[in-house]
Amino acid sequence: MALVGKKAPFFKAAAVVNGNEIVDGFSLEQFIGEKDVVFFFYPLDFTFVCPTELLAFQNKIEEFEKRNVAVVGCSVDSQFSHWAWLQTELKNGGIKGVKYPIVSDLSKTISENYGVLAGTWDYDEDGNAIFEGAAVAYRGLFLIDKAGNVRHELINDLPLGRNVDEALRMVDALQHFEKYGEVCPANWSEGDKGMTASQEGVADYLSKL
Repeated sequence: MALVGKKAPFFKAAAVVNGNEIVDGFSLEQFIGEKDVVFFFYPLDFTFVCPTELLAFQNKIEEFEKRNVAVVGCSVDSQFSHWAWLQTELKNGGIKGVKYPIVSDLSKTISENYGVLAGTWDYDEDGNAIFEGAAVAYRGLFLIDKAGNVRHELINDLPLGRNVDEALRMVDALQHFEKYGEVCPANWSEGDKGMTASQEGVADYLSKL
């Protein structure tokens, strides 16, 4: 079920912040009224596509900060696994240098609440809970506004890495709409003109293509 237009599911969980500090009770609620949030999931620490994504977000972190956007990552690994990965050099498959928070979803409830868990819980014939499928998160990304509402979501299958520039473009589109009241047409990017949400606005925009 899509979360766009709904309140983001909040949580309290352990996380690693600033690349080296484990904190308990981390929550996205701290950003309400203060910042937009790009909250993204990845499958597992110490893997292959995942470090390229986490490092790509770090490489663009100043661009997100200029837009007053918090970037937060999450996977089903423990906070201790996150910490170890963050201490590992890039040449050894680590992500040392990543500073934004990385949340531990060891219980998999956060992934499940966001609809990105790659599998489902079921019961065997004896009534025991079993998990069917890969017990990791798909590559989900959610843009959450200052009111705590999900305004954009993207979910990729496990082999398909994301484009961080596209996440920035969606932030720009949201902030353009909030500032000017103009909607953003196909392939819009920062600096382009928006258009009014009316037949006249569409006609005017199309006439200039």
